Amino acid sequence: MLAIFEKAALEAGRTIIAIFEEGCAVATKADSSPVTRADEEAERIILAHLARSYPDIPVIAEESVAAGHVPDIEGKAFFLVDPLDGTREFVDRRREFTVNIAYVEHGVPLAGIVYAPALGIAFAGKAGHAEKLLVGADFTVTERIAITVRAPPAKRHALASRSHKSPATDSFLIEQAISQCTNIGSSLKFCLLAEGKADVYPRFGRTMEWDTAAGDAVLRAAGGTTVTMDGLPLTYGKTGGKADFDFANPDFISWGGKETALQMRMASGENP
Repeated sequence: MLAIFEKAALEAGRTIIAIFEEGCAVATKADSSPVTRADEEAERIILAHLARSYPDIPVIAEESVAAGHVPDIEGKAFFLVDPLDGTREFVDRRREFTVNIAYVEHGVPLAGIVYAPALGIAFAGKAGHAEKLLVGADFTVTERIAITVRAPPAKRHALASRSHKSPATDSFLIEQAISQCTNIGSSLKFCLLAEGKADVYPRFGRTMEWDTAAGDAVLRAAGGTTVTMDGLPLTYGKTGGKADFDFANPDFISWGGKETALQMRMASGENP
């Protein structure tokens, strides 16, 4: 499955970069978020790959959902697709935008790929194995490097959203005595945790499942965790009143080290 994800992501990334280099108009969706031709073309490419290889697995894809196309996933495994996470970065000519594809079963992201085409890197993960991919100018993988989270150091390094940092994030950093924080866009934050370059990513405020599933899959495969504020694992496929809006995530904390997430659960009064 990851091989299919990789092929789809690389092809989508090639198209995104072509549009990025030539420039394109920006439209605004009903939720006030930006959308471009790159989002739409990349999603078309990814959906075609998934339909050919897995015609019976439903796909929840950002632009399709925005257009009202939402397949039934009740009791089913499904794919989550964000063809261009970090559209604001894309529009602002920053290079942190990513292509995201994930496979979810029983609410758990079991496999995923995050590809940053402008940076020439990708991250993939499945059941206990995560890797960083170096991608050449011809959009082929030139090297694969196994990655894992690091043990929490004495001075932890946090990551925060470049476009959506909040006062709650600042409060969390103070409470956790974390002085070093880097702001970065898109799902790359999960991947930096996964490869041991940072330790925690707090996110307060709405995100959608397609924003997080692929990066979360990579992080979990590398040994990290993503938990909600009650200390329980973040789940996927939240519909029918389980969230304030279908496929919306609650506040969550992603940790690079398992022991840190466990400590948080214990501190919150939950039984580990």
